[in-house]
Formats: sequence, structure tokens, C-alpha cells
Amino acid sequence: MDTQNPTLVWVGRDPKSHPVPPLPWQGHLPLCQAAPAPVSSLALGTARDPGAAPAALAPQNVEVYSYNFQSLLRWSPVPVENGTVLYTAQYRTGSYPVWSEMGCAQSPQPQCWFPPELRRRRRWTILLRVRAQLGTLASAWAYSPPFVAESNTTLGPPRVTSVSASPGSLLISVRPPFQPEPGDILQYRVSYWENSTSATKLSESKTLFQIGNLKEATLYCFSVQVQLEIYSGHLLEGQPSAPECHRTALSEATRAGFIIPLFVLALVLANLGAAALLFLWKHHQKIKHWAQPPLEIPSHFKEVRGACGGCPVEEKLGGHPQSSAGQSGMSRDGSESAFVRPPQ
Repeated sequence: MDTQNPTLVWVGRDPKSHPVPPLPWQGHLPLCQAAPAPVSSLALGTARDPGAAPAALAPQNVEVYSYNFQSLLRWSPVPVENGTVLYTAQYRTGSYPVWSEMGCAQSPQPQCWFPPELRRRRRWTILLRVRAQLGTLASAWAYSPPFVAESNTTLGPPRVTSVSASPGSLLISVRPPFQPEPGDILQYRVSYWENSTSATKLSESKTLFQIGNLKEATLYCFSVQVQLEIYSGHLLEGQPSAPECHRTALSEATRAGFIIPLFVLALVLANLGAAALLFLWKHHQKIKHWAQPPLEIPSHFKEVRGACGGCPVEEKLGGHPQSSAGQSGMSRDGSESAFVRPPQ
């Protein structure tokens, strides 16, 4: 072997397909000649720290919101400084590995409603994913937990359409919070109470039911909750309705028991009023006499008589003497009183 031109002999490897790595003492390529590393704009804001490089960011908080079997895939928007982020959502079932579009490809909205073919599959296990895209840059797929509508949806409260009160009972009509499918088994759990007493519960399978054995003319409150029996045999409980309060009616017997005493009392009062009017009509003269004040000589006449002394009134006034009958008279109480006539 030539010691001046040493040759490396490779055994079992092709030097072209397996290049020799650079030795530690060999210099690196200048930064301007190195291949630039791709920098994604799909980052949480802009990296203002020189030591922090922006990295591609997939949508966060991917979840399914489902209410009364109306399901929506939603996620947190990806913040960027420039441009518009577009989102693409896909789904597949637990038994079929092929992903399908949800109808929200290249959408700027951070949400996507389930397509109609998924809304009818309440018992299917659905897998969903979403990714963000800004221009030609795309993030990695972000996945939501497996979703089964019949187990993971939230059932709202049923709607109370009418309440009919009768003596001792309430007839209630409700409407389910969603459109039942053939084969659905629904139960309505009713809680009712009087004032602040503990609630009594009962279960009904029909949308029209009656709460019986109630007190008459009593205020009762109630709340209704729907329960759906799912494939596993368990019950999916919905939200209770807002409490409603209604007063039961009076029976005919109780109503008559109130009316008869009132009628008798009104009749007695009418008779007493008629007797009082008759008494006033018969004794109105006496009542008038009793009510009239006694007659008295006016005070200024008494002063004139006192100044004259015992002389006749006519002389002091410059008049002519009158008869004794004209000089005095009898008052109602029997005392004498002078009648003064004006001068002629």
C-alpha cells in the first residue's frame, strides 16, 4: 500500500450513497451558502425574542359541541399578523379508515357543522380532525376526542306547551327538545312541590300526563326533565325545565260551601238596611225635632233690654205703646220674651 497516497477501502457500502461525514476540525459552509430552513407563519403571534424561532402551530382546543343532536366541531383560531388563516375539517368513522370532507374546506371560520349524513348516525363513533393553512403553508392535523352523539350530546329541557288546572290535579302537555327518531324511548321525569316542601317525583312516558292527588285551591310548582334510553341501556338525562307554578281549581262542592254563606250574609245585610230605612221614614218628625237646636234671644237684643232697665221697650225706642200681647210673648221653653217692632 502506498503510504503517500493512502486509500480508504469501504466494505459493503457504496461511498456515493453513504458520504463521509465532515470531521470535527473541518470548517463548515458559510451561512449564506447553507440551505435556508423553512419558517412557518402559522405561529402564535410573532416571535419577538431573537432567540425564539416561530414554529408551525395546529389549531388548539379542538372539541365537539353538541346540543340536542345538533353537533358542531370548533377550535381556537390561530393568530397571525398578516393574511387570513383557512381551515379544513375532515371526519371518519371508527370502522372505516378513510377521511372524508365535512364541507368546510378552506373556510375562514373556526367551526364546522356536522353534515347531514353524520347527524343521523347517533350511535356511530366519529373521529374528527382539522388543520390550518396560510397561503402554501399548512399546519399539522389536530384531532378531537372520539365522539358518539347518543352518549356525548347535551339534551335541553322539554317545552311545556299547556297546563290545565282542575280540582285536585294539573294536566300538563310537553314537547321533547329534539325530534325523536323511530325506536327512541323517552321518559319524562316530573318533580312537583307545594310551597317550600320537598319535591315529589314521578315518571311518565307520554307527552300529555296528569299530576293527581293535589289539594284544592293550592299553588303547586313543577319541573320536567327528559330522559333518553340509549343503546347501552343507560339513560341520557337532559336539562330540567324552568319551574312553573299553577294553582289548582275549586270543586263544585267547595264552591257551593263558599257561595251559600255569602248569599245568607248578603240577605241579612239587605234586611237590616230595609228596616233602617223604614224606621227613619216613620220617625222622621221626632228625629227632626231632636236634631233642631233650641230657640234663644240673640245676644244684641239682650244687651238693649238690659240698658233700658224696666221701661217698656217701645218707649226706649221712641215708638208707641203697644198692647201687652204685643209687648211680650212666650218662648218655647215657657219664659217671657219681648218682641220689638221696628218704628213705623
